[in-house]
Amino acid sequence: MSIASAIVLFMVIWFMTFLIVIPFRIDTQGDLGEIVPGTHAGSPQNHHLKKKAWITTGITLVLWVIIGGTIVSGVISVRDIDLFGRMGPEGSMWHSESGSAAE
Repeated sequence: MSIASAIVLFMVIWFMTFLIVIPFRIDTQGDLGEIVPGTHAGSPQNHHLKKKAWITTGITLVLWVIIGGTIVSGVISVRDIDLFGRMGPEGSMWHSESGSAAE
């Protein structure tokens, strides 16, 4: 895995995790009884985004090490998820069903 791939993997995991973490521990205006006129009672009063970003980063580091380690070790490869056998034989990059591209 290249450095760019590792960074992209980290960013994808971070944003997916952040979207999961955002709804936890939100103090809404309705819960606190301080509803600002013109806003919904479910609007957040205290969202704790900085704390959630740090929690997300910690969770992401653990997941990134596990997923990145699995990719680098070769335990699971792209050929393992080729359900329809469209990648061809393992040694040939140019294999196709209709014939060989090297001809």
